[in-house]
Amino acid sequence: MAKFGIGQPVRRVEDQRLVTGRGRFTDDVNLPGQVYGFVVRSPHAHARIRRIDTSKAMAAPGVLAVLTAADVGGASIPCFVPITNRDGSKAPMPAHPILCRDKVRYVGDKVAFVVAETRAQARDAAELVEVDYEPLEGVVDTAAALGARVPPVHEECPGNLAFDWHFGDERAVAAAFAKAARRVRLELVNNRLVCNPMEPRAAVAEWDAGAGKLTVHTCTQGGWAFRDVLAQNLGLAKEKVRVLTPDVGGGFGMKAMFYGEYTLCAFAARKLGRPVKWTSERGEAFLSDSQGRDHVTVAELAFDADHRILGLKVDVVANMGAYYYFFAPFIPTGAALKVLPGVYDVKCLSYGVKAVFTNTVPVDAYRGAGRPESIYCIERLMDLAAAELGVDRLELRRKNFIRPEQMPFKTAAGEIYDSGDFERVMNAAVARADWQGFPTRRAEAARRGKLRGIGLCYYIESTMGNPVEHATVRFTADGAVEVLVGTQSNGQGHETAYAQVLVERLGVPFEKVRIVQGDTDAIADGGGTGGSRSLTAEGVAILEASDRVIEKGKVAAAHVFETAVADITFEGGTFRVAGTDRAIGILELAERVRVMASKPPGLEEGLDASASIELDAWTFPNGCHVAEVEVDPETGVTRIVRYTVVDDFGVVVNPLLVEGQVHGGVVQGIGQALLEHTVYDRSGQLLTGSFMDYCMPRADDLPSFDFSTVEVRCRNNPLGVKGCGEAGSVGSCAAVINALVDALSPLGVRHVDMPALPEKVWRLAQGARRAAA
Repeated sequence: MAKFGIGQPVRRVEDQRLVTGRGRFTDDVNLPGQVYGFVVRSPHAHARIRRIDTSKAMAAPGVLAVLTAADVGGASIPCFVPITNRDGSKAPMPAHPILCRDKVRYVGDKVAFVVAETRAQARDAAELVEVDYEPLEGVVDTAAALGARVPPVHEECPGNLAFDWHFGDERAVAAAFAKAARRVRLELVNNRLVCNPMEPRAAVAEWDAGAGKLTVHTCTQGGWAFRDVLAQNLGLAKEKVRVLTPDVGGGFGMKAMFYGEYTLCAFAARKLGRPVKWTSERGEAFLSDSQGRDHVTVAELAFDADHRILGLKVDVVANMGAYYYFFAPFIPTGAALKVLPGVYDVKCLSYGVKAVFTNTVPVDAYRGAGRPESIYCIERLMDLAAAELGVDRLELRRKNFIRPEQMPFKTAAGEIYDSGDFERVMNAAVARADWQGFPTRRAEAARRGKLRGIGLCYYIESTMGNPVEHATVRFTADGAVEVLVGTQSNGQGHETAYAQVLVERLGVPFEKVRIVQGDTDAIADGGGTGGSRSLTAEGVAILEASDRVIEKGKVAAAHVFETAVADITFEGGTFRVAGTDRAIGILELAERVRVMASKPPGLEEGLDASASIELDAWTFPNGCHVAEVEVDPETGVTRIVRYTVVDDFGVVVNPLLVEGQVHGGVVQGIGQALLEHTVYDRSGQLLTGSFMDYCMPRADDLPSFDFSTVEVRCRNNPLGVKGCGEAGSVGSCAAVINALVDALSPLGVRHVDMPALPEKVWRLAQGARRAAA
């Protein structure tokens, strides 16, 4: 095994740059002659715009331009996922304007864009833009949005119904429930989340009038879709738009979306002939970044007399917010459906989604994107079923697991799981968590006046996204090996993991590898980062490009040694004439070919090679989370005291990176379960619009995590890997809430909705005590 190859816990090469302050993020980009933009946002959740007067703002010191809807024409943000209603009709796709012309639909909606010599001048002048609003009634509550007697968010969507979608065999499910020995029903809420990456959004646009070309620096999860939207909004050919993505400080799905500020910077840069910069403030991010989750769900399971699952029925009301971003309709429908049955042999299912528009910040993908919602649903149902059936939680799961010998297994959702040994993984997790020793710990906690509970979640995730990806391996004059990739690191450690894949295949020195990303001119196309796809797609593309390098290298080595190509072997970074001591290293060979005056046919580009791949199927990472909590019934405070994770990620390229990814995802899930609460008042004002009111998890909210893996090799790609980037967030919510319900179960509590804030838990505990008195 190579020292820096696959399977090695190599420290992240990018960290030296980042932790010493040498990272370069979008806000670090400053160009000669740069000016600054500031967005005028609506203070109303729902209102007509009667008039906009920009004259006072234009007269303010330093102001160069004030853009309104009239200046940007029909520029808009597209949605890439048209959706069909259950009756076969096409759901409406309301426009998502860059700037509002006649109506605003949420607090924070964009009305105007002020550009000035300094950021302070732009902010001050924004206060002088006079907008005459006619306030309208709005709707913010997910469950109450349908048919609400208020003006609709969009006129083309009466009753605020965005779409009514369904998958499954309703007749088969009805028959399964009719013959069931027992049924279990649960109503639950999957709470709305503010994404809050460490780095706020930003953009710098510059216009080259001579070349007629736009360059935009911005934080993305892949710049190619951004390039295309900018080209469309500004009426340019795609090749006349370049998107550069520097270091990115967290994305979580939110930075996969295109935002109006990027088009506004571009319009202003072209209009003024000067670079225009905009950087979001944190309070602005709460009002403008796409948010996540926000489902209200009714779920039912049917069991036979032997406690085997017969059918699953789930109905969801999903909040879209005021508009669609790129993928919004897909998240609660196709994305959530992929893993709705979990790891269980569910015979049939019915899954319905009614999506609603509300006067709130738009909702789209957030880490896990539909899969955490589904796993939370099925795993809460399984725990509730065990309680109502009077059976052990572990045994109910064991009885219903899809077995290894059933793989590949087609689920009731239509997905084909290629691999998995779910009972083996769960057994490993409960052993590491000392499940059998829990009663002793519970008794000890009770002596201290605490309620202790243990819970688990067995999750499965489907990686997803564009199945097509590209890679180029290029040997440079300074002796390095560049790998051009179509993904975009947001902190995952791509520079390290991709280098490990290349080192494993080509045997080049690890320190010689440079990963090139984030430039739509240098890299013609890419699938971007999202859906835990990066290694499963880009890694395979790098393998394919590396194999083409080896093929070209054999031709080059045969030329150098004046022998037949069939006589050349390659191993450990060296080409060799079989059966002899004649050999040459790959870097030396690449340099010799590069400087050849007359290159052999097929070697015109030296050993450089490119590859485009298309995956036939995605991967299904899975694992078991075990959480242990203690509740103080006098205060309602819930503390996580132990947390164990055993994951099956197939072949693990870098255990250190994988563990870091899981830790981050688990923390985000814990935040959703216990702390993060997005609250709007009835008028549509966001009450939790800062870190003073929106509680983020901190180190002292968390125990140390016990993390390990069980390898069940993936059959769907040559690396044998399964995506890991979102897995932690998929399994953690249900594990924590199941543990909390277990802690409160002696009081008769059967369910707690997220977030389980101290006041909510205290009221449940005190109410149960009063009822028992």
